[in-house]
Amino acid sequence: MEEFKAFALKGNVMDMAVGIIIGGAFSTIVKSLVDDILMPLLGMLLGRVNISDLNVTVGSAKLTYGTFLQNIINFIFIALAVFMIVRMINRAEKKKEEKPAEPSKEEMLLTEIRDALVKKNG
Repeated sequence: MEEFKAFALKGNVMDMAVGIIIGGAFSTIVKSLVDDILMPLLGMLLGRVNISDLNVTVGSAKLTYGTFLQNIINFIFIALAVFMIVRMINRAEKKKEEKPAEPSKEEMLLTEIRDALVKKNG
């Protein structure tokens, strides 16, 4: 039990759990965007066709390929949104790296001591 507790409370596991929960919520938001806003607009452009209702019957099997297309569109939009978020994070980190770090108090004190020694020794 102690070994499991140590594993479950590690930072990486907790970070991953938070990521999964946030990802699920984000997926729901993007799915709603696609289902409730983008797909109706696309349906209007296609002549009032609801893509998720598209199907074909082969023998006694009903193949609902429209639902499959809807899921592909959802995936593309989710992937695009995640890409944009990662891109913004990478740009922010790059700007952060480019910004020169201010010297610490210790570094400033050591610089003053060095300069004083150089001035004293001449």
